[in-house]
Amino acid sequence: MGVENNKMSEEKAVKGQCCSKLKLFLVSLSVVYFAKALQGSYMKSSITQIERCFDIPSSLIGVIDGSFEMGNLLVIAFVSHFGAKLHRPRLIGIGCLLMSLSSFLTALPHLFMGQYQYETSIAHSSNITASISPCLAKHSEDLSSTSAPAGPRPDCVQETGSSMWVYVFLGNMLRGIGETPVIPLGVSYIDDFAREENTAFYLSCIQTIGIMGPIFGFLLGSLCAKLYVDFDSVNLDTLTINSKDARWVGAWWLGFLVSGVVMLVAGIPFWFLPRSIPKQGKAKGKDEHSQELVKFIGEEKSYQSAKNPQTGKIFDLAKDFLPSLKKLFHNSVFSLIMCVSVIQVNAFMGIITFMPKFMEQIYGQSASKATFLIGVLNLPAVAAGIFTGGLILKKCKLSVIGIARLAIGASFTSFLLMLVYYALNCENTQVAGLTISYEGVKQVSYQQQSLLSKCNTGCSCSLKHWDPVCAHSGVTFVSSCLAGCRTSTGTGKQMVFYNCSCLEAGNSSAILGQCPRPEDCDTMFKYYMFISVVAAYLSACGATPMYIILLRSIKTELKSLALGIQTLFVRTLGGIPAPIYFGALIDRTCLKWSSKACGSHGACRLYDSDAFRKDQKQALQKQAEGNSYTHGQEDQTNGKKSSVAFLKNEEVVERELSI
Repeated sequence: MGVENNKMSEEKAVKGQCCSKLKLFLVSLSVVYFAKALQGSYMKSSITQIERCFDIPSSLIGVIDGSFEMGNLLVIAFVSHFGAKLHRPRLIGIGCLLMSLSSFLTALPHLFMGQYQYETSIAHSSNITASISPCLAKHSEDLSSTSAPAGPRPDCVQETGSSMWVYVFLGNMLRGIGETPVIPLGVSYIDDFAREENTAFYLSCIQTIGIMGPIFGFLLGSLCAKLYVDFDSVNLDTLTINSKDARWVGAWWLGFLVSGVVMLVAGIPFWFLPRSIPKQGKAKGKDEHSQELVKFIGEEKSYQSAKNPQTGKIFDLAKDFLPSLKKLFHNSVFSLIMCVSVIQVNAFMGIITFMPKFMEQIYGQSASKATFLIGVLNLPAVAAGIFTGGLILKKCKLSVIGIARLAIGASFTSFLLMLVYYALNCENTQVAGLTISYEGVKQVSYQQQSLLSKCNTGCSCSLKHWDPVCAHSGVTFVSSCLAGCRTSTGTGKQMVFYNCSCLEAGNSSAILGQCPRPEDCDTMFKYYMFISVVAAYLSACGATPMYIILLRSIKTELKSLALGIQTLFVRTLGGIPAPIYFGALIDRTCLKWSSKACGSHGACRLYDSDAFRKDQKQALQKQAEGNSYTHGQEDQTNGKKSSVAFLKNEEVVERELSI
């Protein structure tokens, strides 16, 4: 009896130690998911600030944003394959260290660059009673030079810090390299050592905690966007711009320092976790699962348990890479999920990268408010959707067909709801010479010459600057000079211009800044946010089911490689090109560019809202193609091995896998 009691005590101790280590891994991985999501979402929320700070177009911003996937692409396949046979927790710890360093590298340009100088056509004065005459001011360039096509001059010296965006590019790429081991190695570690029926719930919990990262990331982005980039060294009372101005740059660098510290702390526990732990539950559960797995994905060779990982040389591991890759691509479920994911990720990356810019340009919101609303409304809805999907799988014990229907139905319903976006539009901001003529006729012009009119031809105005003023009629003028204003009073944001020849008779004064959007646009924006929140929740409900389908369709020893290869393809064909071509399309809708010292284009100040909206419609069309492709493949299940495995015949349904 004493011996049996000792054995039972030892078994309980081992079981308790196993559970405690698995729980520690779950908590640690959840924190890392939070930290990496905080980093990624803050980068997304700072896209507009970085674009304006370095004065670069949206297409180049797309390249910078895609550098994360480029870095991931460099090592994802090898880390996923070799990492499964090495010390997975420590590899995750190394990745966390690299991600922390990447944030510090991204913030580095702020230390090297001088104070941010925004473009203006006004000669500022510290005397509040001073009178400035914009129209009569003499400019160093005449009308013929300003109306000439912009272009770089060969004899011009580049501005200080003009290439500093390269640090942001390299920092984001390093973040992609560091994040590589987290998802494939972390998910496969849990799937190897947790009960099969607990895996879906564990993943849902991790992803739900992880989604809190973007919430805090966008809130941090909103806070930093409110702070002026040089708030610590500039007298804010002298600024003539506010947070809604297209030239405003927030303290983008501050959030990267915060996220870097958070990631550095999050990676510490992984250096102390074991390489492997005993699997949860009894051994007989493993046999039952193996039999079901063989019936679901076919015969497979025997494999070593994760309790005794292979310790061969790297050369021996490399020999198995190509055969494993071949087996993986012969799996029809995996191939189909990859195709659908690539299409959907193209749409998602384009939307999420430029969503704050979209809200600014279409609905007239500030960058700070746009990122704040995404953080407090859209992302909590995504978190609730992911958790709901995992909870449904755990509580309802859905069949494989049920899991597939849940994933596809949630995504397709979300798409149908987003079609309402087509009706939620606001008219272009009325800007004289760009979206409306000086005579009041609505017309869009991409030509700088349209900024000139009889009312301002005698002012010798520069056509390069964007320093808008708002007339009482609600029409914005590109500058006080182009409005024909001859006198002004006040300083900073309180400047008022008088005797403006281009304004209607009776009220010829204008105030500094762009005119606000009409009230009906605010109503449209509220509808837009409501639809986007509901659509985000429904779409997220299908995230966990799709993940489980992928895990259950792959042989055990190929799970890490499958997750890595899927990430590789999705980011290569979706994550990298989508921000670039979306940015290029957005650049084509620009009506007014900033002008650099050497004459080349900088960041865009004003977009054609109607043309901008078409980019969002193209994203929705791509998502529709992904859903249609999924449904089309489901219908082609009449005996073909290449059709979706989890819907192919009744025999599979009767022997479905436990979740």
